[in-house]
Amino acid sequence: MATRKKYSKEFNLNAVSLITEQGYTRTEAEKSLGINANMLGRWVKEHQADDGHVF
Repeated sequence: MATRKKYSKEFNLNAVSLITEQGYTRTEAEKSLGINANMLGRWVKEHQADDGHVF
C-alpha cells in the first residue's frame, strides 16, 4: 500500500493562492505543482469555508 504524501501548510497555501489570487485554473495549478486536481479542489474549498485557517 502506498503511503500518503504530507504537504506543508506553506505548500497548501501557495497552491490555493495560485487559484484564488493568481488566476490559474485548477488544471494549470495541479500540473504545475504535480498534485492531484481533486486534492487541490478540496484544499480550495476548505480554505474558502474556513476563512483561511484550515491548514
